[in-house]
Amino acid sequence: MKRLSFLLVSLALIAGMLLAACGGAAPAQPPGAAPIEEAATEAATEAATEAAAAGAEAPAAGDRVQVRWFVGLGAGSDEPMFAPQEAVVEEFNASQDEIELVLEIVDADQAYTTLATQIAAGNAPDLVGPVGIRGRDFFRGAWLDLTELIEKNAYDLSDFDEGMVQFYVDRSEGQLGLPFAIFPSYLSINKDLFDEAGLPYPPQEYGAPYIDAEGNEREWNIETMTELAKLLTVDANGNDATSPDFDPDSIVQFGYGEQWTDWRGASTLFGAGSVVDSEGNAQVPDHWREATKWFYGGMWTDYFYPSGPYGESDILGGGNWFESGNVAMAHTHLWYAGCCMGNVDFAWDTAAMPAYNGTITAKMHADTFGIMKSTQHPDEAFAVLSYFLGENAADMTKMYGGMPARLSLQPDYFANFAGTVPGGEEANWDVVTASMAYADNPNHESYMPSPQEANERYNEFWTLLTENPGLDVDAELDKLIADLQAIFDAAGNQ
Repeated sequence: MKRLSFLLVSLALIAGMLLAACGGAAPAQPPGAAPIEEAATEAATEAATEAAAAGAEAPAAGDRVQVRWFVGLGAGSDEPMFAPQEAVVEEFNASQDEIELVLEIVDADQAYTTLATQIAAGNAPDLVGPVGIRGRDFFRGAWLDLTELIEKNAYDLSDFDEGMVQFYVDRSEGQLGLPFAIFPSYLSINKDLFDEAGLPYPPQEYGAPYIDAEGNEREWNIETMTELAKLLTVDANGNDATSPDFDPDSIVQFGYGEQWTDWRGASTLFGAGSVVDSEGNAQVPDHWREATKWFYGGMWTDYFYPSGPYGESDILGGGNWFESGNVAMAHTHLWYAGCCMGNVDFAWDTAAMPAYNGTITAKMHADTFGIMKSTQHPDEAFAVLSYFLGENAADMTKMYGGMPARLSLQPDYFANFAGTVPGGEEANWDVVTASMAYADNPNHESYMPSPQEANERYNEFWTLLTENPGLDVDAELDKLIADLQAIFDAAGNQ
């Protein structure tokens, strides 16, 4: 019951959650508004009553089993998407005579509230999506483990990378989804800056060594990348960050950057992790502690990573670091190439992510469809899911703008996608597909109690680090853990 209570009192908070991977904060409460908890409870009670009544009055669909498809937690809630999704419904319903698929599109600003209300009222849909890990895990405990349905239907998983199948496995709740539209991460490198420095490019094959300027093989790991990043960080006088004459107050080029992510996403460079331990308590994994100190040192001691003031400067495109042409290596997701490299006017390519302590991690953003645990029609919902992810996968992923997780569809996808990105036809997209095998699990967007408040707290922590030199990072991390624990405890008591 605690989880249900938490959903009800949180309705007003989550309406402002951004659906994009880079996250965001909820809008401030308007002046004169009722207390959030009171307003949310009243709204939930009223909406739940209406939803229950609507469900009771819904007409029977002949001899067909009705499967409700909820859209709004991710892509699909904008008006241009209405007609294509309605066409999918029409095509599916015309393809067979046992299931009637019913589409429910909810505005993104209201989708979390609406779904929470439906769950509370016992009127949840059968199928939800597309939805990412952040949206899925907000409704933790509400999803059906697909393991038995996969086995029952002898569902063929051979067209998926095994790492991507495992990506959707929650350690405590099972197989909560199957691969659909994905956005792997990888290094984007500015070849012009490497050439200017006389440095060989990083490897484009996972497990391959880095061949340095003297022809020596070196493990492609954090240590090697750090050395490159220093050499590729340059001040206004042309000195790199290894020079005793380097001026950190006049940097014009940085060696490394994490493009548009938060502290959890950045920390995943050193390996997958979570701020929640197996007992539900707040934690910072040891390798995330090391990652945090590495980033902090990169900002304020070694200077290869942009601090807050540099990060928003014109030198770095006001935040679009890699596109600015002044970052040599940036950790990016595939969506970044599709949305935000339109003004690139330099030679660039992809490269493999480095290892940390022998382990490679390429954090993943990915959408799928989830079947709700409360469904009365799991077999029929799985049939719809199979249609979306199977025979209709090419059209569905194109409709939502994602890279298809099906291996057989990826060559055609990249043949078309490459031409949409400046310089994309010369890029090595094999690195992107190879990154699937190194997806982070648990994912950096995975479940936290009271996710909005916890997200705000660690964003404050990350901002503190990016704006202030001379901090005791270990002490600040300990404060973060204590504050997250207080947030988690408060959520558990609601």
